[in-house]
Amino acid sequence: MRIFVTGASGWIGSAVVPELLAAGHRVVGLARSDASAAALAAAGAEARRGTVDDLDVLQGEAAAADAVVHLAFKHDIAFAGGFDEAVAADRRAVEAMGEALAGTDRFFAVAAGTPAANGGLPTELDGHDVDPAASGPHGRALIAEHVLGLAARGVRSQVLRLPIVHGEGDPGFLATFVQIARERGVSAYVGDGATRWSAAHRGDVATLVRLAIDKAPAGSTLHAVADEGVPFRDIAAAVGRGLGVPTVSIASEEAQAHFGWLAGFAAFDRAASSALTRELLGWEPKRPGLLEGLGRGHYFR
Repeated sequence: MRIFVTGASGWIGSAVVPELLAAGHRVVGLARSDASAAALAAAGAEARRGTVDDLDVLQGEAAAADAVVHLAFKHDIAFAGGFDEAVAADRRAVEAMGEALAGTDRFFAVAAGTPAANGGLPTELDGHDVDPAASGPHGRALIAEHVLGLAARGVRSQVLRLPIVHGEGDPGFLATFVQIARERGVSAYVGDGATRWSAAHRGDVATLVRLAIDKAPAGSTLHAVADEGVPFRDIAAAVGRGLGVPTVSIASEEAQAHFGWLAGFAAFDRAASSALTRELLGWEPKRPGLLEGLGRGHYFR
């Protein structure tokens, strides 16, 4: 198959691309820089220069592809206070590719986040009742629902809900948490630290993408969750050990000052189940879990 991947040289995409190539697929990756294009070529993929704002490029590549995996998102803008701007750009990109795929029965997957747990364990069936006026991070949930709706227009549409994705070389949430602890000299959690993070190694996420392309039916919501819910205090303790700094509790009103943009992720419960996804696709995560990964030390080098 010819598979078009946006975000192909990013943290998750750079694991998905070799997974798809090893399965015998032809991969075309969206590259917004010479460095990204070179990385894709080195991996054995083809590069198509452009960004998520180049709607003609996205439509053309989607129309030429047998499958599309949309992983790109303007995280740099989103976490600098422009989340609504990033979501609006993502919506335009998704709608453009969706139009190109309508009536083809071809695969189209987009990345999203897992829903809030609030003490429970959300499944793939939860989190679909989204306020049409939602903004900020919830705006991405509206895009996900739009993609699921494309199933009625002849698209094998999928929503890939991602937890904390970790592994060696991680530039994301967990690495940011480690850096904050290093700079502040303490590894902190909020309150009793009972809030949870679901997580998965990026290699297992890549395997799930490959399996979804092979056999996920139209309109599927998939949870790329290996660890259903790791208590945040356990994560903080592992980071404290890794850095050799104390692990402390802080009050909720101190979270913003301590964690910055990560405060919302530190204070809210983000556990999730992937039982339905595992049953549907036969997906079995095999890489190290979040705490085991922290124990291997690469986050602290």
